[in-house]
Amino acid sequence: MSFCSVQDVQQKHKESLRAQTEKLRVNTILMKGKVKVFQLLDRYAELTIISTVRDRTLVEHELLARGRDHEEWRDQCLRRELEKIKTDQLFHSSFSRSKSGSGSSASVAGVAGIGKTTMVQKIVHDWATGKIYQHFQFVFSFKFRDLNTLNCSINLSNLIVVFYPYLRNALDYIWKNPERLLFIFDGLDEFKCKIDFADNCTELQHKCSDPDVRCKVSDIVYSLIQHKLLPGCSVLVTTRPTALHLLKKADISVWAEILGFVGEERKEYFTRYFEDQTVAAAVFKHVKENEILYTMSYNPSYCWILVLTLGPFFTQTHRDPQRVPKTITQLYCYFIYNILKNHGLIKYNLQPSQFLSGFLMELLEREDSVRSVVYTFPHLTIQEFVAALAQFLTVDPRNIVKLLSEAHSTTDGRFEVFLRFVAGLSSPRSARVLEEFLGQFPNETTCRVIDWVKEEIKRQAGNTWSEFGKRSLLNTLHYLFESQNPALAQQTLGSVETLSFCGLGTIKHLDLKDCRIQCEGLQRLGPALHKCQDLRLGFNDLGNSGVKLVSAALRNPDCKIQELKLNSVGLTDSGADDLASALSTNHTVTELWLGANSLGDSGVKLVSAALRNPDCKIQRLWLNNVGLTDSGAEYLACALSTNPSLTELELTNNTLTDRSVPALRRLILTLPRLERIRLGANKISSTGKKELRSLQEPRPGLRVVM
Repeated sequence: MSFCSVQDVQQKHKESLRAQTEKLRVNTILMKGKVKVFQLLDRYAELTIISTVRDRTLVEHELLARGRDHEEWRDQCLRRELEKIKTDQLFHSSFSRSKSGSGSSASVAGVAGIGKTTMVQKIVHDWATGKIYQHFQFVFSFKFRDLNTLNCSINLSNLIVVFYPYLRNALDYIWKNPERLLFIFDGLDEFKCKIDFADNCTELQHKCSDPDVRCKVSDIVYSLIQHKLLPGCSVLVTTRPTALHLLKKADISVWAEILGFVGEERKEYFTRYFEDQTVAAAVFKHVKENEILYTMSYNPSYCWILVLTLGPFFTQTHRDPQRVPKTITQLYCYFIYNILKNHGLIKYNLQPSQFLSGFLMELLEREDSVRSVVYTFPHLTIQEFVAALAQFLTVDPRNIVKLLSEAHSTTDGRFEVFLRFVAGLSSPRSARVLEEFLGQFPNETTCRVIDWVKEEIKRQAGNTWSEFGKRSLLNTLHYLFESQNPALAQQTLGSVETLSFCGLGTIKHLDLKDCRIQCEGLQRLGPALHKCQDLRLGFNDLGNSGVKLVSAALRNPDCKIQELKLNSVGLTDSGADDLASALSTNHTVTELWLGANSLGDSGVKLVSAALRNPDCKIQRLWLNNVGLTDSGAEYLACALSTNPSLTELELTNNTLTDRSVPALRRLILTLPRLERIRLGANKISSTGKKELRSLQEPRPGLRVVM
């Protein structure tokens, strides 16, 4: 075969792969057609991949485990203990730990739904369009799921022809340059055949050393990875962490793991999904303010559920903020509700068995490939929600307490989200969403679940002497949160005098927003408040005495508080004095929300004086709707002008007029790091607004929002 002929074949191969990979199919539940097709490049959001990997032999629930891991990994990356790796660097020598000098094999691990298959699609597309890996003359991509259908002996040449029939006459030439070949195998955890990389079988080493020798598909994969077949070629294998042990003794040069979305990458997914960027910002803001929803958003599959379910709540003209899902049970109830509503299952009056199969067929994703059709749950959590829902659809609820107790007793936490769903479905608000289609949930089941949660909390509250006991209690309190049952909370915790969490160290998030906690309740948490990095107490009637407890936490030498939200807590100017005193000596707080409190100019002056300290670390300050006038704004601007850290200032819904414009102008000009100042819903004229907006022109990173 001539060089020109090979070039023609390669071009045809690239065109074929480009056509196969340029579209991204996105499943949707909000319309009759389940699948929408987008350009890959329009929807693909970059994922963070790190050049290391962990073999998680102890199976823990992926959602909860990865949420904690992200914090740890991010800190390690910042300390440069871990290195990020791009998809075009997977075969870069700087990341290689090769045991052999021939070829290179790379492994990329990632939990379910993290984007391994989409990453492979992007790699193949970028190669086919000439963007990366152009030193490879040919790239061959396979899914282990497809290889499962090949039960007969086959050689590598015939395997290529099955998936790429147009290459039949070029293979003899292609095999002559193995160093210019890349083989990609996606989804090792789905492969049904066993591959033994112990390398203690000499017969196996020679069985697949020739691309025209027939053998098992597993032997072909083994021989390519181990460089026994076509030595010099490169191989990329993707897998879930649960199957990494299969590669433990394989000749892998580069080990990597997909972390998913980190930092701004999470926001990018929402920005790319919604055409209306106002909706994108509103949905992401809601997610970011909810710890469990934000934890979910590291994973593209979870993001898909979030945008599909939350989107409609932020596109309605007269939306009710109280209806927006706050718990994962509420989120998944609306997710399932949309399937039932938009895919017409109920109107056919199906029998229970027929309904279940029809419901699952709408819920499951169909994946067509060259060799097979496979149905899968879009993600593990959907399967867990269906399992929890089944407990409320069964006729006989007598065994549910035994089931819940057994699941809760497991030490590795794999059933945690399932149990949260069961507790959440006992909530009338969550159940009401689905009862329109499924009928009323049995009262006996609901009562048994509530009684189980009640007894479990009481039992765990007196069993916090060990680390495991503390974790069990925290998990049980998550069930209480999912239930959204104030009466249950009063019954279970009202009689508990002491909850000990000593020894847990830093608490990442404590979100008590709008949960009716008052000064007395906050006093019980007093010993642990200083350990919270993100402390959210907004929309509670704390009053000045309650805020005094927070001030005490800020004075603690071991204070960890970074984000403090005290919006709408009943703080007045007389109570601001103690808070200001605490802030003047605190060097940990970087974000402070004091909006919707009756501070007035006098209260704002007290807080401003504390922020005048050059060591003040506050970067984001919310003083919206605090009764600030032009007089107070002058003092605030003067005080903040000495704060080098400030990047965001919220002053909306006050009574500022054009008299404040010179002070605000000076403030903006003297704060080089200021990125955003919001001044909407004040009494500044169009001329004053224009003058302040003009400050954006010489500073591209600055936004003056009026």
